[in-house]
Amino acid sequence: MVFKRLLGAMGAGGPSVDTVLDGGAVTPGGILSGQVHLQGGSADVEIEHIGLELIARVEAEHEDGESEGAVVFERFTVGGGFRLAEQERHSVPFSVSLPWETPVSELYGQPLGIVLGVRTELAVAGARDKGDLDPLAVRPLPVQEAVLEALGQLGFGFKSADLEHGHIGGTGQQLPFYQEIELTPAPQYAHVVNEIELTFLATPAGMEIVLEADKRGGLFESGQDTLTRFTVGHHDVGARDWNSEVDGWIRQLVEHRASYGSHATYGHADPYAAGSGYGHHSAHGSGHESGYRSGYESGHGSGHEGHRSGPGLGTAVAAGAAGLAVGVVGGLVAAEVVDEVGDFFEGDDEGGEED
Repeated sequence: MVFKRLLGAMGAGGPSVDTVLDGGAVTPGGILSGQVHLQGGSADVEIEHIGLELIARVEAEHEDGESEGAVVFERFTVGGGFRLAEQERHSVPFSVSLPWETPVSELYGQPLGIVLGVRTELAVAGARDKGDLDPLAVRPLPVQEAVLEALGQLGFGFKSADLEHGHIGGTGQQLPFYQEIELTPAPQYAHVVNEIELTFLATPAGMEIVLEADKRGGLFESGQDTLTRFTVGHHDVGARDWNSEVDGWIRQLVEHRASYGSHATYGHADPYAAGSGYGHHSAHGSGHESGYRSGYESGHGSGHEGHRSGPGLGTAVAAGAAGLAVGVVGGLVAAEVVDEVGDFFEGDDEGGEED
């Protein structure tokens, strides 16, 4: 769906913009391409700047509770420096690379409740308008899909997914938020964990996989969170028995062992090199830190601290029989997710606050 509107900051009779993304979902680190179509208004104007912003709906926790806001996590300049004549039609093609940590918004073509958008900004004669907004669909990288498929084959169910403002300590995280995919436990682990939380932090060479277990408490003890992480290379996709590997990760997570795989940690010269095995690091308690504030355009308050681990509010998606092949729960369909992008970001275009 395309969102087309007149650019209000430039007054009546100003140019309009219509950004059309090329069809199909893209992958983290992949190429996003399309065209920005301009329609001249009632007078000639100088187009100084055409920019694209990648935006995500992100949750944050603070002293007063939870809130949601729009985070701009990447900006691109795709054109400018030309004159647009009265009523002239002009198209600007673009091709840009997504950040490697761009969240996954769909799995096997079904939405996960993650809201991402591409917003177009046009600058004319010193006036800037954040006009056209389009939904962005992102599918998993092969390694991400292999891990998710293995979890499904092992009996884990998809519960929800959300984006949380903050930083996971001890990782190479670059964006001011991280994606958390919450899974219901497989039957063989249901007696020891309430849920498993999964985060992917991709890089050009591979990715960190962060697993956190919400462990059940015993009769005389409370539950606790346990966190561990692994590094895998993109080249590992076809060379691993992912069911066995992932089951080993889960076993280590719930049994508190620290002897699985090699002990290379993120930041070594090449943790993804062939033959290096899996880098690994374990910890107890939450490893999520605050520390990113810039770029958080709150729609419901301001001054949020980084979000610590907690139950997600993403759209619930049921796990299917074949791995994590998903079916949507509660009547949500793809068109409604598109509408949600527009509904959510219309109130955040200028980064203003609501009472």
